[in-house]
Amino acid sequence: MDRIDAMKVFVTAIDEGSLAGAARNLKRSPTAVSRALSFLEAHVGVELLHRTTRTLKLSEAGQRYAAACRRVLVDLEEADMLAGGERAAPRGTLTISAPPILGEEVLRPIVDDFLELHPTVSVRFLMLDRLVNLVDEGVDLTVRIGHLPDSSHVSTRLGGDVRRVVVASPRYLANHPRIVEPADLAKHQIVAFSNFGLDSWSFTPAKGSSIPRTVHFTPRCIVNSVRAAAASAAAGGGLTRLYSYHVASYVRDERLKIVLADAEHPPLPVHLLAPQGRMSVPKVRAFVDFATPRLRSEFANMAAAAGSLA
Repeated sequence: MDRIDAMKVFVTAIDEGSLAGAARNLKRSPTAVSRALSFLEAHVGVELLHRTTRTLKLSEAGQRYAAACRRVLVDLEEADMLAGGERAAPRGTLTISAPPILGEEVLRPIVDDFLELHPTVSVRFLMLDRLVNLVDEGVDLTVRIGHLPDSSHVSTRLGGDVRRVVVASPRYLANHPRIVEPADLAKHQIVAFSNFGLDSWSFTPAKGSSIPRTVHFTPRCIVNSVRAAAASAAAGGGLTRLYSYHVASYVRDERLKIVLADAEHPPLPVHLLAPQGRMSVPKVRAFVDFATPRLRSEFANMAAAAGSLA
């Protein structure tokens, strides 16, 4: 059996989450999929997957091997594309990741229009509230909010920056101590969103100081969902901190009010990020060229809307 083909089956099984899903995706029988996985495990000499017909779970060795397989398959695809020449038509599966709300409301319509324009391309769209490892997870492009560390990845600045905001319902604010400076938050109930700090928030230095102000707290409620944090705050559960675009509709409808806007750190940049070398692959380059102007327009609109909220 061909080892590269077995690697493709292995990665597809992981992405689909089951042998049956991999069989459907690859248009093979479950028996053929199972045989390919058994071949790969026999070749490497360790168990890669704990599996049934319904579920799959990577072993510790399987996690390391899966990351290596993705790198090998990406490199092979890139080599094939480059051999076909720069004018080769975009084709194959494009893997994109983005934060959930941003992915659902901003990027998803762009992806839909791109797919309509390019019938030989399919998209694997991951909406995740965490940073992805582009190489190990086989991701071609990701939208990332925040300052980028030095790396070999290729970034495209998308323009309009994203503000963080602290919000609470008008009813909550009317019934609790006034908030004038960050230290006042210690007297309040906090709905903590896992990605924005579970026990502390940082603000700009006070006048005459160079040290950021950090407020420590014990949250009344911890959630791992943007929608849950915004809804809980709107229901009067306390203050929460999110990005301005997360709460824009709540603020416009006066269900939430922004506090401490003058104490927030400067807005964060937004980039479209790709692993080194992937920009030369036709499907990746085509999507970047197609999506970048639209994303820049969307983020410019968000920045303008955020400025009108405070």
